[in-house]
Amino acid sequence: MYKLFFKRVIDILFSLGVLTILSPIFLVVFLLLSIANNGKAFFVQKRPGKNEDIFKIIKFKSMNDKKGIDGELLPDGDRITKVGQFVRKTSLDEIPQLLNVLKGDMSLIGPRPLLVSYLPLYSEEQSRRHNIRPGITGWAQVNGRNAISWEKKFEYDVWYVDNCSFLVDMKIFWMTFLKVIKRDGISSDTNATMETFTGN
Repeated sequence: MYKLFFKRVIDILFSLGVLTILSPIFLVVFLLLSIANNGKAFFVQKRPGKNEDIFKIIKFKSMNDKKGIDGELLPDGDRITKVGQFVRKTSLDEIPQLLNVLKGDMSLIGPRPLLVSYLPLYSEEQSRRHNIRPGITGWAQVNGRNAISWEKKFEYDVWYVDNCSFLVDMKIFWMTFLKVIKRDGISSDTNATMETFTGN
């Protein structure tokens, strides 16, 4: 594994550069989502990071908080706003996570940080995805994202943990760029995002 210090330096420099360049777009998206979501432009949620330490991830809020008559949130597909749908398709919803990268909660590249409730559901092998910092994008994201099964996704995550290198990161970075342009794998076959993981 290439030196974590070098990987961290790249994370910081890249995040600062992108946030500076995209600041006008960041502001426009913030204003549009604030209007669409009644003043709530950001989605903040607790997620497990490296060594399963909990942190708060921040994303642009692509879904509203509409509930059914039972008081429960409506399905994802019914809550995605028009602005949110565009933001998701262009992956602009991920931009605020660069703040998580600067804080050290995340890396640019690594296994995606999932729900805290999933922690007790992983097998011992799958839990190894938490041996490194989670990322904004990763090996699973460029090999199917939400269109592949959970088992396959975790298999890719663990592969990355064992094979992390500068060249692998550059490959993932380039493949991520192509995925964003083509808008591949944003949704699963049966859900607007990804089905809930219920264990092995």
